[in-house]
Order: sequence, then structure tokens, then C-alpha cells
Amino acid sequence: MNKKINTLLFILGATLLNIFVTILIFAALTLLYIKVLMAAVPEESRAWIFALIFIVAIVASFFIYRLMLKLIVKKVQIDKYFDPIFARRNIKKSS
Repeated sequence: MNKKINTLLFILGATLLNIFVTILIFAALTLLYIKVLMAAVPEESRAWIFALIFIVAIVASFFIYRLMLKLIVKKVQIDKYFDPIFARRNIKKSS
């Protein structure tokens, strides 16, 4: 496989992993809320709690994704296996 295919597969895999981690965190926080806190929270604010859980799941998955990416960068030589997504353009200045 060439570098462009490796880059594409890595981005696709990382995106799917990030979505999966977000769903897991959301499910875990929702179960925790239902089992522990739901009885103590008034009915009027339950919808806001689920919105907050959703936002917390997205933010937590972002930090987990960054941590995992840092570990991968330490173990794998990025330049050897992956192509840059945004290549710099060589702009010649005419003087």
C-alpha cells in the first residue's frame, strides 16, 4: 500500500474509533445517570441533563482521541507511512 491509502485508512479508522468511543461514553454516562441521579433530578431539567451528557461525551472522546493519537505518533514514524493531508505549495516569488 502507498502512503495515500495508508493515510485514508488511518483517517477512516480513527473517525470510526472516535464515534465508537463517543457512543460508549454517552451510554456509560446515561446508565450512570439513570441508576444514580435520575430520582434526585426534577422532571423539568431531565432533558437538559441528557444534552449535557451528550456534550460531555463528545468532549471526553476528543481528549481520549488526542491521547491515543499522541501515543501512536510516539510509536510510529509518521513520515514513513503517511502522506501529509495538506501539502505546502511551492510559491515562487518573482523579483
